[in-house]
Amino acid sequence: MNQEILDEIKNQDYRKIIQSIEVFLKNKISQSNASGVIFGLSGGIDSVVVAYLCSNVFKKNALALIMPDSKISPKTETQDALKIVGDLGLDYKLLDINPIHASFSKHLEPNEIALGNLRARIRAGILYYYANAKNYLVVGTSDKSEYLIGYFTKFGDGSSDLMPIATLYKTQVKELAKTLGVPDSIISKKSSPHLWKEHTAKEEIGFSYEEIDPVLYCIIDKKLSLDETTKKTGIDKTSVEKIYQLYKKSQHKRITPDKLE
Repeated sequence: MNQEILDEIKNQDYRKIIQSIEVFLKNKISQSNASGVIFGLSGGIDSVVVAYLCSNVFKKNALALIMPDSKISPKTETQDALKIVGDLGLDYKLLDINPIHASFSKHLEPNEIALGNLRARIRAGILYYYANAKNYLVVGTSDKSEYLIGYFTKFGDGSSDLMPIATLYKTQVKELAKTLGVPDSIISKKSSPHLWKEHTAKEEIGFSYEEIDPVLYCIIDKKLSLDETTKKTGIDKTSVEKIYQLYKKSQHKRITPDKLE
């Protein structure tokens, strides 16, 4: 792995980025005549960064929904989320989605992946319920890495009105988190959407973000070919091709539904 390309990705003016995101959030809320923002808070780095940003901008007009499934969600994740809302003084609701998920499951044929994604879609439904009730906009927590490889549930955690960190790769989000003052314990933990037991991002995807980000950066941002990307990153061509295929195969997740012209 070429450390120089990773350093190039991470070497950003994060204070300026924070200011730009905060202006973006303020403007969008004003333009929409919304009363505030709502977001899901899992305890992972992306949602915690969003929590810090929303707290800075909206104070009491930001609502965090903590929605574990008590059957599979690690208690430590919920504890981390509760500590964050306590530290930031955020308004929040703690809702165990297990009874809802279990009720759905009774009427559906079993499929672990589909039932895992159902958890994300249940959470999205609850977010929009409260957004509707409070005239809030839903703030998404997807970063650029996950957005580009389709590592989100369509109409689940991919559903939002605003995506303030979707222009930042995961490795950049970690640097942004340091600037915001996010605890090291959050920054260093393994990424996981926790859609089933012992679910981790690296195990499911097959690559670390330190591999994913340089490949995407070279292909998407620098417009390099796969061969050029292999040479530039020092990552083997097979891995580069697999990451590129994750991007290509997930394009349907990033576009609006097709309609007959």
